[in-house]
Amino acid sequence: MVASSNRRWWALALLSVVQFMIVLDIAIVNVALPSIQVDLGFSQQNLQWVISAYALVFGGFLLLGGRAADLMGRRRLFIAGLAVFTGASLLAALAWNEPSLIGARALQGFGAAIIAPAALSILMTTFSEGKERNIALGVWGAVGGFGAAAGVLLGGIFTDLLSWEWIFFLNIPVGLVAMALAPVLLRESRDARAQSFDVLGAVLVTGGLSLAVFGITQANDYGWTSAATIGIFAAAAALLAGFVGWETRTKDPLMSFSIFRIKTVAGANIAGFILGTALFSMFLMLTLYMQQVLGYSAMKTGFAYIAVAGSVIVWSMVAQQLVTRVGVKPVLVTGMSILTVGLLYFTQVSAGGSYLGDLLPGFLVIALGMGFSFVPISIAALAGVPAKDAGLASGLINTSQQIGGALGIAVLSSVAIAQTNDATSAGDAVPQALTSGFQAAFWVGAGVAAVGVLASLVLIRNEELAAAPAFEPEAEALPEAA
Repeated sequence: MVASSNRRWWALALLSVVQFMIVLDIAIVNVALPSIQVDLGFSQQNLQWVISAYALVFGGFLLLGGRAADLMGRRRLFIAGLAVFTGASLLAALAWNEPSLIGARALQGFGAAIIAPAALSILMTTFSEGKERNIALGVWGAVGGFGAAAGVLLGGIFTDLLSWEWIFFLNIPVGLVAMALAPVLLRESRDARAQSFDVLGAVLVTGGLSLAVFGITQANDYGWTSAATIGIFAAAAALLAGFVGWETRTKDPLMSFSIFRIKTVAGANIAGFILGTALFSMFLMLTLYMQQVLGYSAMKTGFAYIAVAGSVIVWSMVAQQLVTRVGVKPVLVTGMSILTVGLLYFTQVSAGGSYLGDLLPGFLVIALGMGFSFVPISIAALAGVPAKDAGLASGLINTSQQIGGALGIAVLSSVAIAQTNDATSAGDAVPQALTSGFQAAFWVGAGVAAVGVLASLVLIRNEELAAAPAFEPEAEALPEAA
C-alpha cells in the first residue's frame, strides 16, 4: 500500500517525465536537422519549420488546452493529449517528405498543447502554495531546463547511432506507459463553474502568430518592404487584434486579461517569453555552427552539450532552494543576467574555433543562467492564482515560452541568413560568412535576454508573492491510498 502523501510525489514523477518528453521534443530535432534535410529534401528556408511548426501550434493552442482541461477534466485531457502526441510521433518517424514531417510536427504540437497545461494544472491543484509547491515547481522547472539541454545531446546520439527517425520513435513507449499510469496515479479534477471553451479565440491567436512567424521567415526572400511582406504582417496584426477584441466580449474567454492584474504573473510571462526567444534560437544557432562551420558530426554535436545538460539540473536544484530562502526576484534577475552574459560570450565564435575556447565556457555560463531562470519563472507564473484559473495560468506560461521560442527562431534565423548573404556577397568564404551570421544572431539574442533582466527587475514583486493567498489542493486531485 502506498500512502496518499507519498502518492502525490509519484504523481509529480509521472507529470515530470511527460513534461520532459514534450520539452525534449523541441530541442531534440536541432542536431538531426542536417540529416532530415538530406533525407527528405528540405529547402534551407523551410528547415526551421521542423521546429517552428511544433512550437507554434503548441503555443497557439495551449490556452485552449488549459481551458478545456478545466472544463472537461484535467486527467481526461492529459490522457487524450498523450494519445495525440504519441500517434503524431509515430507519423513523424514515418514521414516521407517535407509536408508530411511538418504536418506531423504540428500535430505533435497540438498534443503537447493539451498535455502541458493539464499536467501543470494537476500539479498546481495537488500541492498547497508555499514550500511544498515550490519544491514541486522547482522539480518542474528543472525538468524544463534539463529537457531543453538534454534534447540536443540525445538528438545527436540517436541520429548517429540509429537514424533521425528514432528521435520520434523514442516518444512512443514513454507515451504508452504514461497513459497506463495516469488513471492509477492521477485523480480527476475540474472547474465546475467552467461552461465552454473558446475555439474562435484559439484560431485567431494561432493564425495571427503563425502568420507573423511566416512573414519574418519569408521577408528575406520577399523583401522587408515588399507588398507581400507588409500584407502578411497586416493580416497577422488584424487576427491578433481580433483575438484581443473577441476575448473582451465573449462569455468564457480563452484568456481572461484580469489575470495580469497580478503583476508578478505578468512579469513571469514576459520573462518566459524572453527566455524562450533566447534559448530556442541559441540552441539552433549553436548546433548549426558546430555542424556547418566546425564540421562536427551529429554525435559529436550532441556530446558537446553534455556540459549544459549535466550542469543545468544541479543549478535548478540550487535555484529552488534559493527561491525559498531569498525569493523569486533575486534568483530570476541573476538567472537572466547570467543568460545574457552567456549569449554575449557566443558572439566571439570563430570560423576556426575550438570546443574549449569558443564553446565550453559559454555552455557552463548558459547552464547556470537556465537553472536560475526556469525555476523562478515556473513559480512566479502561478503565484496567487486561484485553483479555478489553474488551467489558464498553466497554459499562459507555456504559451509565452513556446511562442517566444517560435518567434526567436524566426527572427534570429532571418538575422543570421541576411548577415551570411551579405558576407558572401562581399567575398567571404563560406565558413567565415556563416560564422558572421551566427555572431549577428547571438548579438540580437543577448539584447533580448537583457530586456528580460529589465522586465524581471520592474515587474516581479516579492511582496506580491509573499501576500499571495494560499489554497488547499482540490479534494479529488489525488487518489486515495491503495
